[in-house]
Amino acid sequence: MSEMTYRDALNLALKEEMRHDPSVVVLGEDVALYEGSFKVTRGLLAEFGEERVKDTPISENTIIGVSIGAAMGGLRPVAELMTVNFALLAMDQIINHMAKIRSMFGGQTFLPMTIRMPGGGGSQLGAQHSQSLETYFMHCPGMYVLYPSTPADAKGLLKSAIRNNNPVVFLEHELLYNSKGEVPEDPEYLIPIGRADVKRLGEHITIVAYARMTVLALQAAEELAQEGISCEVVDLRSLAPLDEETILASIRKTGRVVVVEECWRTCGLGAEITSRIYEHCFDILKTPVIRVSGLDVPMPYSRKIEKICIPQTESILQAVRNAMAGAY
Repeated sequence: MSEMTYRDALNLALKEEMRHDPSVVVLGEDVALYEGSFKVTRGLLAEFGEERVKDTPISENTIIGVSIGAAMGGLRPVAELMTVNFALLAMDQIINHMAKIRSMFGGQTFLPMTIRMPGGGGSQLGAQHSQSLETYFMHCPGMYVLYPSTPADAKGLLKSAIRNNNPVVFLEHELLYNSKGEVPEDPEYLIPIGRADVKRLGEHITIVAYARMTVLALQAAEELAQEGISCEVVDLRSLAPLDEETILASIRKTGRVVVVEECWRTCGLGAEITSRIYEHCFDILKTPVIRVSGLDVPMPYSRKIEKICIPQTESILQAVRNAMAGAY
């Protein structure tokens, strides 16, 4: 085990997979000479050359279209979009082609491709560059959606994504790139797609979260422990498919739940999870499910107002205290 940043864990995963399989190629805006906007592709061009690490034009639709063709032709492309917000320019390729080709061709072709995209708010980048669009991709069948919260999960999930024969949307929160954690050095370290992880065991209440919200949930759980409230923190990691079994097992143990999401509340991930909880655990819930979500507004530029629009540790603390007190 070595301590490294989330950014370096992703970089290591890419290098290991490119060494492991010569069909893995990386392409996107500024991924080669500039080594990526967030430096995740640092050192790839020097080691693997321009045949396998390619800078592309500023055309997201083209990047994904070329990746689809490359995947159908036998390569394993890893396409980097500079931000998830730019994926809106490639939604025709993502939704109408990438997610549907294997099904429409009757399984006669595979589509082993991964799209890496930074996302999330909190960096004062304004409304068009601070969105959490994970539910857009979750809503469309035919592709996996992953969103790790720790460096170890980032490495293990990215490697699994690259090796998978289906298209994967791999999201990375911009505020996690500098976060640090222990990462296994084993080049065969893989995390199965579709499995959540219980990051902290607890008895009184379950907090379901993902990506940066998991980090905040763990901070809240640590503080709540000083108040005698034992929180179990379930990190989704995989958004599509959702590990319903792990979520429900935790709630059956605690009887209370707070669901935390950074995305907009309306039609958000929290609504889907809450619905499944009520379908399967209604009779054992001690209190109603409480959701902590991003506000349904375009993200403001002002740092103070932006902070109000995104769930914070204090938001989770208050939600858990309300659940424990029976105040909804």
